[in-house]
Amino acid sequence: MGEENKVILHGVWASPFSKRVELALKLKGIPFEYVEEDLQNKSPQLLRCNPVHKKIPVLVHNGKPIAESLVILEYIDETWKNSPRLLPKDPYKRAKVRFWTSFVQQQLFDTMFTVTKTEGEAQRKAVKEVSEKLQVLEEGIKELFPNGNPCIDSQNIGLLDIVILSLLGPHKVQEEVLGIKIIDPEKTPLIFAWLTAINQLTVVKEATPPHDKLVALLKFLRENSLKSSA
Repeated sequence: MGEENKVILHGVWASPFSKRVELALKLKGIPFEYVEEDLQNKSPQLLRCNPVHKKIPVLVHNGKPIAESLVILEYIDETWKNSPRLLPKDPYKRAKVRFWTSFVQQQLFDTMFTVTKTEGEAQRKAVKEVSEKLQVLEEGIKELFPNGNPCIDSQNIGLLDIVILSLLGPHKVQEEVLGIKIIDPEKTPLIFAWLTAINQLTVVKEATPPHDKLVALLKFLRENSLKSSA
């Protein structure tokens, strides 16, 4: 790969935002160099590439940095037009995907983080909110899967699939650590079938860190959050 086409991803192995970009690059078969960042000691390259937010992920292509995972995903899809296309060609379908992607990002991410960081009444309230928002998503995605069966493969996986995977793909890890059922196949059968289909893809399995490693990390993050709020 020539220097003019060099792709570098600055990320963190456990970050759902990094995983989105890593998965998109792998799905499209784009060779890239991965740089694992230490968020306690950020590299000069990261600070130079993302001076505004100073966060990962950052994609560097042809020496030019792009920040923010959703922006990066659209950049990847517009730059490398091979399949899978992350956004549909049809403007209405594309708008729908962007709408539900925004819903997951803005409505579900923060609430899920609250569930992992709290206990007692605050946690019960956050769990109820997650459950209500998942019901809204369940109804909304019926339009995207009109036959009620999400058939996802490595050639049709898209932006919304990658984003929902980054949040709820490890729901079994979340359930083990929190002792709470996050995805209930009886209450949200379509979301359950959707996540199951995405998680079964070989490229997803290969990009997913080991279950035990994620459990240990989530326990550590939860304990730290509870200590700091005590």
